[in-house]
Amino acid sequence: MKITPLIGLEVHVELETKSKMFCGCPADHFSKAPNTQTCPVCLGLPGALPVPNKKAIESCIKIGLAVNCSINRLSKFDRKQYFYPDLSKGYQISQYDEPFCSEGFITLDSGKKIGVERVHQEEDTGKLQHTNLNGEKVTLVDFNRSGVPLVEIVSKPDMASSTEAKEYLKKIHEIIRAIGVSNADMEKGQMRLEPTINVCIENESGTHYTPLVEVKNINSFNFASQAIDFEIKRQVEEFEKTGIEKTPTNKTTRGYDAIKKVTFLQRTKEEAKDYRYFPEPDIPPFIIEDEVVEKLRRELPLLPHQEISSLEKIGVDAKDAKILVSLQNRVAIQIIHDYSDDNRVEVNKLASLIVNGKLDPAEHVLVQYEKLTKVGNTDTAELSKIVQKIIDNNPGIVAEYKKGKTNVLGFFVGQAMKETHGSASPQALTKILKEKLDS
Repeated sequence: MKITPLIGLEVHVELETKSKMFCGCPADHFSKAPNTQTCPVCLGLPGALPVPNKKAIESCIKIGLAVNCSINRLSKFDRKQYFYPDLSKGYQISQYDEPFCSEGFITLDSGKKIGVERVHQEEDTGKLQHTNLNGEKVTLVDFNRSGVPLVEIVSKPDMASSTEAKEYLKKIHEIIRAIGVSNADMEKGQMRLEPTINVCIENESGTHYTPLVEVKNINSFNFASQAIDFEIKRQVEEFEKTGIEKTPTNKTTRGYDAIKKVTFLQRTKEEAKDYRYFPEPDIPPFIIEDEVVEKLRRELPLLPHQEISSLEKIGVDAKDAKILVSLQNRVAIQIIHDYSDDNRVEVNKLASLIVNGKLDPAEHVLVQYEKLTKVGNTDTAELSKIVQKIIDNNPGIVAEYKKGKTNVLGFFVGQAMKETHGSASPQALTKILKEKLDS
């Protein structure tokens, strides 16, 4: 039996704007008193008219450009109808058949391309809070988040493992932060992950596809990976018991329990026709001119893969380059480039020292570098002071050595190397240590 997972991902990103998507209420809702940042528009009161947020639309297009999408010249907003307590209007203003961006891709480190089906603009919903009130279990609704600008990045089902999915998600996260459209802080719900998983099973009776499952609102790369792995195993076991295959109507939505590390059934998933999409009547269609797209393209900074490539070209090790870019350490990256033509510095060593926390790029870089790369310091007087200090600070370990546990000598050497930032000669240190400990 051959098993091939088919994994797609929807990534929801809250954009960094001052106001909400269709009104003037503040978009920064985190930790604000419930229902204090609302108005007739984001509450969907009768007669209230939405006005699109220009910056949010530009940010959506920037994301599309960064993931290699085509920008559609004609685009529009649609009403997505569904009834849920956190959706005050009874519908969400989103995009359906004519999004701002479509048909892009992300390239994994292996060279495999993961297709991006669409990048579209919508508004966020309110937030449910499950709590106890006067001894009774209740669910409260906070509408501060309702109407916050949201971008949805929808991949094609091109990933075949949780490892590929996790790498894809990390690359999306790095891109979002690099282009400055969102902090994408998952603990604050600014980036939410929703994998869709099913499995292709090939056996003696033919090729079979298990029913689609969408796992909702995950806020961690690791949790997304765990949920995917659990689902693959669960779906194979379920198919072996029931033989039930994918149909147009048996897609389900599940949640993920991060403590038990299992998914659980929430509801049967709606199809597109169930949402009764139709063009938003209060917002005219958009014509996005080529010059607008090119202006936004020029505003993009170097993307993470481009920045990694530029560091590798000047001699930085690929692993260190990835770490520097993922940490968005702009000061360090600039300093490494600044010293790339300085014959006093090996940029790969400089990058390694910064990545390992041994060199502070905000201080005197060259002084630190020369001290840290000074090979085999054998200055007996200097090393003797350092060794004596370590011995004085560790009387218990000295006592162990005196009892015959000579293997603790390695501890003292390690501490001394740490104290000298690795610049001391281990042989010189060992000799001084033995002299002092044996005396």
